[in-house]
Amino acid sequence: MNQLSQQSRDAIEALQHCHAICHSMALTHCLELGGAHARPQHLRLMLDCAAFCAFTADALGRKSQFHTRFAALCAELCETCAQDCAALGQMDDCVAACRDCARICRELSRPEQAEILEMASQLPPS
Repeated sequence: MNQLSQQSRDAIEALQHCHAICHSMALTHCLELGGAHARPQHLRLMLDCAAFCAFTADALGRKSQFHTRFAALCAELCETCAQDCAALGQMDDCVAACRDCARICRELSRPEQAEILEMASQLPPS
């Protein structure tokens, strides 16, 4: 049985956390605050970030051959979302989740990381 490496499991957890935070904050916190927090472009960015985090977690979980490319785009989305949320203020949880997720996705997107994950997936279960 090809189990996921601990690094993959940790990444999936961070991606799922970022998805949950961005999605819930966009649809509750931002809409309730109104003003710049409820700008359509800001809400779309947060929902894009949430959706792509969920998609990337799924791709990593199924060991997609494209996971490094998905992780690179996810890192870019998360960093952009973190910057936008930080600029608006009152969104510390979202900023922290997005920055953590961006860092992990950047690590996953490195070419040598794909080789490490491939080798780890071929190890017998511990």
